[in-house]
Amino acid sequence: MPTIQSDDSRFYIAGEGRDLAEITFRKEGEGTLVIDHTFVSEDLRGQGAGEKLVRAVVDKAREENLKIVPQCSYAAHQFEKHTEYQDVRKA
Repeated sequence: MPTIQSDDSRFYIAGEGRDLAEITFRKEGEGTLVIDHTFVSEDLRGQGAGEKLVRAVVDKAREENLKIVPQCSYAAHQFEKHTEYQDVRKA
């Protein structure tokens, strides 16, 4: 699987001149990231790309002492599935 890259508001996996997967987020107030969209192309489905992207945002939140609101349904599902993410979930 190609490497996860990032910019100010997303983590993504690019290949073949296009984005193959991405997770977007925005800062909201002081100390909060809102995950608002996750996309994985057919090329990467079933390979864990979405989970790796959610984990990248979780790692960013831990490093920067931020909390996350998993607004998109995929991210919300990942937060339910991975109880170890609860330390960064905004109540």
